Amino acid sequence: MKTPQWLDRLIARRRHDCPQLKVHTDLFARVMRRDEKTGLYVPKDLGLLGHCRKFTTAGRDFIIDSLQNLTEDDLFKFHGSGTGVAAESNADTVLGTEVETRDTGTQTENGSGTYRTVATHTYGGTFAITEHGIFSASSGGTLLDRTVFTAINVVNTDQIEFTFDLTIAAEA
Repeated sequence: MKTPQWLDRLIARRRHDCPQLKVHTDLFARVMRRDEKTGLYVPKDLGLLGHCRKFTTAGRDFIIDSLQNLTEDDLFKFHGSGTGVAAESNADTVLGTEVETRDTGTQTENGSGTYRTVATHTYGGTFAITEHGIFSASSGGTLLDRTVFTAINVVNTDQIEFTFDLTIAAEA
């Protein structure tokens, strides 16, 4: 049975009456390579690697569970990186090809409504890093967000500092 036009219009209008919570993520990076003469790390800012990428369904569900005191939401501080190149999906639960170990990030509130975690990884080999994820544990755990980007080539002892921001904007 077809829905009457007046009901379709009312439903459409009601959807627009409700304020929407705006959530987005940003991933920034800088790479540090050792200067051969001084032995000191020289940083190179790579800027924004991803904006509004894939906030996962599992991550959303984890946060909803934390609001019910079923989980702890302060756990999303573990940074993983990898060499996977498949497109991001809300259904992702792991990185495509995670390399080495995850790093524990520092956690701060970067301005009003923005959660920030920053971690630096020192690579023990040669990789073309193309993905990053925020997890709830140092191994396994829940993937909150996955970002795929243009390769950052690293060799032994190179470092990448990842900065992940999750912004939740109140309705104006």
